[in-house]
Amino acid sequence: MLTNFILLAQAQHALPIFLIIPFLILIGMIAAGPIFFGHFWEHNYKTVAVVLGVTVLLYYLFALGDYHMPAHTLAEYITFATLLSSLYIAAGGIYLNINANATPAMNVALVAVGAVLANFIGTTGASLLLIRPFIRLNVHRIKPYQIIFFIFIVSNAGGLLTPLGDPPLFIGFIKGVPFFWTLQHLFTPWVLSIALLCLLFFLVDRRNKETAFTPRPEVVAKNEEKTEFHFSGKRNLFWLAIIIGAVFLDPNVIDGLPHIYYDGNKFSYLREIIQLAAAFMCYRFSNKTALAGNKFNFHPILEVVFLFFGIFFTMMPALQLSAEIASAPQYAQFITPNFLYWVTGSLSGFLDNAPTYANFLSLAMAKYDMAQNMPADVKQFATGTSAAGLDTLIELEAISLAAVLFGAFTYIGNGPNFMVKAIAESAGINMPTFFAYILRYSIPFLLPILALVWFLVVHLRIF
Repeated sequence: MLTNFILLAQAQHALPIFLIIPFLILIGMIAAGPIFFGHFWEHNYKTVAVVLGVTVLLYYLFALGDYHMPAHTLAEYITFATLLSSLYIAAGGIYLNINANATPAMNVALVAVGAVLANFIGTTGASLLLIRPFIRLNVHRIKPYQIIFFIFIVSNAGGLLTPLGDPPLFIGFIKGVPFFWTLQHLFTPWVLSIALLCLLFFLVDRRNKETAFTPRPEVVAKNEEKTEFHFSGKRNLFWLAIIIGAVFLDPNVIDGLPHIYYDGNKFSYLREIIQLAAAFMCYRFSNKTALAGNKFNFHPILEVVFLFFGIFFTMMPALQLSAEIASAPQYAQFITPNFLYWVTGSLSGFLDNAPTYANFLSLAMAKYDMAQNMPADVKQFATGTSAAGLDTLIELEAISLAAVLFGAFTYIGNGPNFMVKAIAESAGINMPTFFAYILRYSIPFLLPILALVWFLVVHLRIF
């Protein structure tokens, strides 16, 4: 099948296969760099990511004469980098310390709260707000698996209920999916996913015996105190609300907003200006005690911004080739909810879930002669009110679930993943490498839950 796909792609003469090489090189270096040439990678990852990204960009512009894909990718990257940077700075000035017994039950309660919170301030906002308190709470027993489950639950699966929760769902909202569609159709899968992940986290965390068998005097004293919450940096909550509220300032949704019009699309810049201005005000007037308590610095966000510059531009050919292959007429019969779940999910784990969602939404709609740039078509597709009936609703459920849940499969599947990893490493936690993350955590812990969600929700339609 893979050989047939490659031959088909070559026959269509749309893109040369070798264009995916820079993406494979970048992913390989992200995976192998910290292990085999850590000193070089630490000092040169910015250069590597930018050079590979610019190489693909220049090929599109001057060899292919394609200005459309780079323009759309640049707009998506600017939106992505601006939101992540703004939230990182705002959360960095909010200091939350939980003085409590770091039991498995407490840890599960904290990530469950994060899963709920993610639907109001996004998986990125919830992750940045809670990851440092989570690390401080477990400072005497912190292990990499705790950070991984935080990524699974707070940084990804938690954001299934609203378009604010995760970038793929927000893209759907912008294109015409009703705001409460996710709450109405994804609530049960959300409960199932969060409950299973929390249960698994609890069972694994119970095996962390450091507190039970090697108690330290300061830990014992802390555990005997009552549960308390220490909070500083309240003023940043105001700016955080502005940053999140600005997300809705999209000219494709609200008419009359200033924008750049290109290739039939309106690209926002007012939203980005507001978010960056709020981030500047956050940092300029942040509580210094909160910044010091969080050990705030710009290294984690710079790592994310530079690496994802390379990822966004090098993955352009991979996204286009996968969409072109899957949309070939001879494969239309295979575009089923099961296919959409596994293919959207597989690519979301390695190609960033937001553009993957957009590509497979377009693919699924094209099967019914519907266009994803037509809000009326998207609404009919989402609600199952088109001539195709409820089939389209089920297919959108499959795409949405896969894009969000599989975003946790690798560090690069969703923006908050790499951010949480960078913050954990800056706190001295020895996080697993790219492939170790997949082999030791995603496959044995996450994949069975993803398969169960598919079997019960997408395949059997029990929920």
